[in-house]
Amino acid sequence: MVRFGVRNGIQRYRCRVCKTTRSDSPENPLGDLRVPVEKAVQVVNLLCESTGIRACERLTGLNRRTILNILEMAGQKAATFLDTRIRNVTAEIVQSDEIHTIVYSRQMNTPADHLNRGEQYTFLSIDRDSKLIINWLVGKRTTENAHLFMADLKQRMAGRFQLVTDNWKSYSGVMVGVVRHVFGDTVDYATETKVFGKFEAYTPRTVVAIRRKARIGDPDMTLATTCHAERTNLSARLFTRRFTRCTLGYSKKLENLKLAVALFVWHFNFCRKHSAHGKTPAMAAGLADKPMTIGDLFRQ
Repeated sequence: MVRFGVRNGIQRYRCRVCKTTRSDSPENPLGDLRVPVEKAVQVVNLLCESTGIRACERLTGLNRRTILNILEMAGQKAATFLDTRIRNVTAEIVQSDEIHTIVYSRQMNTPADHLNRGEQYTFLSIDRDSKLIINWLVGKRTTENAHLFMADLKQRMAGRFQLVTDNWKSYSGVMVGVVRHVFGDTVDYATETKVFGKFEAYTPRTVVAIRRKARIGDPDMTLATTCHAERTNLSARLFTRRFTRCTLGYSKKLENLKLAVALFVWHFNFCRKHSAHGKTPAMAAGLADKPMTIGDLFRQ
């Protein structure tokens, strides 16, 4: 490597063999991205406040490909950080639910063999008290993905807890239910089924009945609800443009959706103070002692 020049105040180097340039300076936490750090921080802030890619392009003056590169860098750092830091979680009640969205096209316009397009679901597990998002998974709503999701949740928990889901048979079924297959009798498990009234387009559906049932162990049925997970789903739709329905903000690539979800989960857990307790969920769960900043993420 030889000195090549200085860009944005950062020394860059050129490889004698392949002629590519890079920066090895510890002052540049963005690696090979040729963007000022303050611009990258601005982009991530906008993305975490439900700003679309092209809107970021107009607000920052950066090319949308550069913005997607920043999303890729920040999303990968967020996913790695979450995987290593959210371990040995102590929680009394965990709620799990899924958020529906689309990638590239609606399912009716998607060939059956295109598994990376059409309907996609984001699986989330929430600690009822701290509001911590314990784990997440993006993919089709299949039994295989449900099994991967629950197995990952089990690895992150420190002890016995109460789990609540909806009555999706892949979770609760006696023969094919993944909760029983993954946890056995080491969890107190209950389901909540909401019965909705007649569907009318563009009109909120009314809940006409709620049915709760104990499935494994001895769950507290007065706390057997998925309402807190559903409220977190609302936050995901509010702060992530890719979940906004009836717009053009949906993802065009599955990988970008996964990166955006990782960034949302990190920001929700470690940066944003929750109104329920005035702390970040990570602080309330004992996984952090102060809120993180986007600069902290870049330095990971």
